Amino acid sequence: MPFKTFGLSDPLVQGILATGYTAPTEIQSQAIPAAIAGSDIIGCAQTGTGKTAAFVLPILDRLSHERAGRKRTVRSLILTPTRELAVQIERSILGYGRFTDLKALAVYGGVSINNQIQSLRRGVDIVVATPGRLIDHIQRKTIELNGIEVLVLDEADRMLDMGFVHDVRRIVGGLPKKRQTLLFSATISPEIRTLAADMLKSPKVIQIGRPRNPIDTITQHIYAVEKALKMDLLLHMIEDWRMFSVLVFSRTKYGADKISRRLKRAGVVAVSIHSGRTQNQRQAALDGFRSGKYQVMVATDIAARGIDVEGISHVINYDVPTHAEDYVHRIGRTGRAEATGDAITLVSSEEEKYLREVGKFIGRKLTAQKCKGFSYVKSPPPEPKTAKSSKPSRRKELPGSTRIPGAKKSYRGRRKRRKS
Repeated sequence: MPFKTFGLSDPLVQGILATGYTAPTEIQSQAIPAAIAGSDIIGCAQTGTGKTAAFVLPILDRLSHERAGRKRTVRSLILTPTRELAVQIERSILGYGRFTDLKALAVYGGVSINNQIQSLRRGVDIVVATPGRLIDHIQRKTIELNGIEVLVLDEADRMLDMGFVHDVRRIVGGLPKKRQTLLFSATISPEIRTLAADMLKSPKVIQIGRPRNPIDTITQHIYAVEKALKMDLLLHMIEDWRMFSVLVFSRTKYGADKISRRLKRAGVVAVSIHSGRTQNQRQAALDGFRSGKYQVMVATDIAARGIDVEGISHVINYDVPTHAEDYVHRIGRTGRAEATGDAITLVSSEEEKYLREVGKFIGRKLTAQKCKGFSYVKSPPPEPKTAKSSKPSRRKELPGSTRIPGAKKSYRGRRKRRKS
């Protein structure tokens, strides 16, 4: 079935063909007609199924029909969890809409906000944004969202995993009530259903493939260990299991710094990220972790918002989260897409109550076990490694003389000055 049968405008069909696409995918075949008809949509599909075009094409079609003679204002908002996705969606809009007069802008953190402000002042039709940077613009009053006609929540499950749910609710709460809302997610969890119930009106549900529970691809290990031995166990696992790209969660920023310092003292290349760091420091830490410069990144829940790094091999809960939903958000950082991952939680006797709450929340009984190969004996603190001086001692001892350590020098009287 060609794209022309959807009733898309000729300039838009030309743009689609220019990108090399000739036939729609399954998610596009079902979502595009429903979106053009004005329905709210919940689309459940995995990455790589063509879901970006499933919402970009209806938006371009709608806005291009209404563009003539209008002042250029933001009429469509696409929320996405990461700047990489924001850039990717912006490119798709520019590619498909190359023969239209529509303008799009990607708004995300980690770059200068001034260029974005200038582009917004000149006028754009579509904004693709990450939640954090968009709220920054809202607070600065550099963006107007009262003309939004179509809202898209892309990769909604990842936005929840990355701790953006409150930001998303805040943003959506300020949008016009009369609008079309499209939500796309790889999974439809109870949290996604709650979010959809609050933001969508009688949505059409489109399911492509078998729904996947993100926890199903993650191997969960729960190890019983007292607080005093947690660092020893963490080092044991990192070294003996040859871990790489490890994300460690701490409940507090003080704890994150302490863990990072002790890892460095043991020779592990680590960095911490929390609300006490500046934006530039956090971005440098994240870029270093993403590039492989740092083997371990220690983070708090709040600072971990927006962290999305491909290939995280292990997520380690150094502290059991006090809020059960944070457990799911934490371990969701590994096992992305179709990949598998390992999530490890260190549980002291004082934290067993939190572990039971986590088990209730995810519907599984979590039992802490002893870690095989770990001695559970407190190791002595490592001696600080100080560089030894290569210079010889300036003090010379008399031949055959001995010095008792700690002994004081005997007083030999005041030395007489020579008369010149």
